[in-house]
Amino acid sequence: MEKTLDRRVIKTKKAIRNAFAKLLAVKDINDITVSDIAELADINRKTFYNYYPGIHSVIDEIENDISEAFSSVLGEINFKEELEDPFSIFEKLTSIINTDMDFYAHFFTMNGNTNMTNKIVNLLKEKAKPAMISQTGIDETTASDRKRSIEDISEMISIISFKGLNGLIN
Repeated sequence: MEKTLDRRVIKTKKAIRNAFAKLLAVKDINDITVSDIAELADINRKTFYNYYPGIHSVIDEIENDISEAFSSVLGEINFKEELEDPFSIFEKLTSIINTDMDFYAHFFTMNGNTNMTNKIVNLLKEKAKPAMISQTGIDETTASDRKRSIEDISEMISIISFKGLNGLIN
């Protein structure tokens, strides 16, 4: 039986995460303190420590939640069919952002905290790439970071430009 969280716990954790995201928009990640988060979240430090042992555990939870949310959506996408109309893919992915617009609005305006952003982008690439490759038949070398000739790259760009991603697999 899955244990459901108390609404107060959800509300407090959301306040902590939103406060953290707001602070990321104006401060470097290394300059954010538990006191900063607690003050902005309108909780005391003890309450913060009831949920998290430190700031890095907030970061880990955010990264895990984002990764899990995108993995779940990516797992539901039928890339072979939906590459014909990529809008539906983007619509599904942006639905994640719409679930907590306040958090993501602050999160995506982070002030120079590119390390965390890069980590999340890389997590999403790790999840999307295998799903797309397994469903579309694009081979690993097409989707890899290996060096390709300028002619190959030009051909792929022209196909994508005129036929969309679906042109690469048909």
